[in-house]
Amino acid sequence: MLHDDDGTVRVQSDPLASVPDAVYRLDRAGRFTYLNAAAEALLERRAEDLLGRDALDCFPDARGSIAEAQYRGVWADGQPRMFEYRYPSLNRWYEVRVFPEPDGLAIFFRDVDDRHRTDEQRDAQLVELAAVLEALPSATVLVDGDGQILGANRAWVANGELLRSVGIVPGGVGDDYLASMSRGLTPADHEAIADGLGKLWAGAGSGSTATFEHEYSAQLGARASWFRLQAAQVASSARIVVTHVDITERVRGEQALAWQAAHDDLTGLPNRSDLLRSIDVALSGGADGEAALLVLDLDAFKTINDSLGHELGDALLRQVGRRLSEQVRPGDVVGRLGGDQFLVIARRCEASEAAALAFRLQTSFSLPFTASGISVPLSASIGVAVSRRDQCDAHQLLSDADAAMFAAKGSGRDRVHLFSPALRDAARWRLEVATRLREDAIDQLVVHYQPIVRLDTGAVEGVEALVRWQHPERGLLPPDTFLSVAEETGQVIPITRWLLRETTRRAAEWAAQGLRLRMSVNVSARHFSAETLVRDVRVALRDSGLPADQLILELTETSLAEDPTRAEDQLTVLRSFGVRVAIDDFGTGWSSLAQLFALPIGTLKIDRSLLTAAERAGAGETGAVLTAIVGLTTTLGIRSVAEGVETVEHLRMVRESGCDLAQGWLLGQPMPAADVAGWVRAVQDAGGDLCALVMAREAVTGAR
Repeated sequence: MLHDDDGTVRVQSDPLASVPDAVYRLDRAGRFTYLNAAAEALLERRAEDLLGRDALDCFPDARGSIAEAQYRGVWADGQPRMFEYRYPSLNRWYEVRVFPEPDGLAIFFRDVDDRHRTDEQRDAQLVELAAVLEALPSATVLVDGDGQILGANRAWVANGELLRSVGIVPGGVGDDYLASMSRGLTPADHEAIADGLGKLWAGAGSGSTATFEHEYSAQLGARASWFRLQAAQVASSARIVVTHVDITERVRGEQALAWQAAHDDLTGLPNRSDLLRSIDVALSGGADGEAALLVLDLDAFKTINDSLGHELGDALLRQVGRRLSEQVRPGDVVGRLGGDQFLVIARRCEASEAAALAFRLQTSFSLPFTASGISVPLSASIGVAVSRRDQCDAHQLLSDADAAMFAAKGSGRDRVHLFSPALRDAARWRLEVATRLREDAIDQLVVHYQPIVRLDTGAVEGVEALVRWQHPERGLLPPDTFLSVAEETGQVIPITRWLLRETTRRAAEWAAQGLRLRMSVNVSARHFSAETLVRDVRVALRDSGLPADQLILELTETSLAEDPTRAEDQLTVLRSFGVRVAIDDFGTGWSSLAQLFALPIGTLKIDRSLLTAAERAGAGETGAVLTAIVGLTTTLGIRSVAEGVETVEHLRMVRESGCDLAQGWLLGQPMPAADVAGWVRAVQDAGGDLCALVMAREAVTGAR
């Protein structure tokens, strides 16, 4: 429903009627000019009662609020805003996104009150839990000669509830004590406690007053805690009283510092420094000093943290540590290197046995992990390095395993890779690339441009910018030799920022010479996380003077799938001021079509692998896949570009399928900027139909 300047209400097709978010628009005087049905429902007011009226008059409680301040801020600087706001009259929280428009503001908002109140309740529970922990006496159980828990005090029960909150089933009256303890301890601690209690039981009835003590770490609630277990026999009985004294706040001096320095706070597993010490010990075993290291890196764990929260992510990391500890051999060591990386040290382990262990660990991830009632599938990339008999450098062996892990990750998710000497050279190259990218490598980058051609007329419509590195010793390097490292280190963001400035400047220069070529630039998913993409594009367009509709940002479907919400928000802003968006390498990713086509995309670039698949199809089926994809894009109003057109047969196939545009070596190889203008003019002078020219050229070549 829209409101005209003369005050009349007119009804027309509402493109936002099916949008799940509530949407309304304000003119520059702050009056309602549009509300969708969802907005009427959330505001509990009818559109006809609001249209044409001042928003603050309709909702006086918003005067002087954060909402009014944010709206005025958008009017002042023209920058979008997102914030959360509690409207007093309704006593509910809303998430609000405000976007500037030429004649006012567009406001998208949704009710997040349930989430807000859930967060508040959870925070209150955590505060209450911390207070209870401070007041608890020592947890104590009475265990009979068969190891069964006969009785437990309230402190033990309370600790059991904390264990349950992190997914560990606690032991109660009637349960086996050692079995209950095994679910929250490392194998080494559990073995020590079982051995100590076993000796007490062995001396039962002898009149001995022997006792047993052991200090251990266990995960209670949100953090690791330390306990001193003190066990003593009941006189003339096989029963044992076991007390667990919380020494977390009292552990001081060398013992506490040594333990903390050697263990990971989150998981309680050995940390990097202690793992290196353990590797040294394993390598110093003489003839038995052969050892294997397995580095495990969880795949796409950052996406889980970003989407589900760090609290749940931490719970998953603790579960991964426990599951790995359950899978290794007796005497092997499981530790956490940091972040989402774990290490397994397998002593006296040959290459074949190490590979078998790696695949067993990989298989252990086939069952999903559960935290806070959410089932989360995880996988890991695993690198394996086995020491030589004469090897004694722990750092080098760990570096080799790390290099193998990077090779596994580069081969795809959920892979195992064994170290080879060639990987060491690759690791050194990654280090060199990372170092140079932080120094002067950006000044050595150059851009080559590959033509993009219209298939109906054969005219050159635009170019794709392809970055290269003019390495001072190695010559011109393709992007796959350095961009993956730039992704890992975050240097891809300044590289893309430079690329946007360079390419928009170049496109503006060509336009001034009479060559209007649309410029396509590849953008990384890391740019969405940094949330500077919109600003970087605006600056590049402003400085170059290139019209926004002459710039196309290309993103792979896999990169969009990593954080679709954040990507959608930023792409929507970019699209609002004219920048076009293209999905690159379509057919190689794993995102859903529904999710993909919900984004504000204008172009779909079909990967060359689909051309190859279509070319291999049986008689009568050639191009069926292409035709289906192109038909879908046409229906959705999206242009299609065929990539990797390298033969006349490819060209014929994509034209018959109805593709709008194409690029590939048959139509034009990537070329330096200085060659582009001359090349395009040569095509124009020859008639302007590049498709006809290459087909004629190939026909002459074939006749010879």
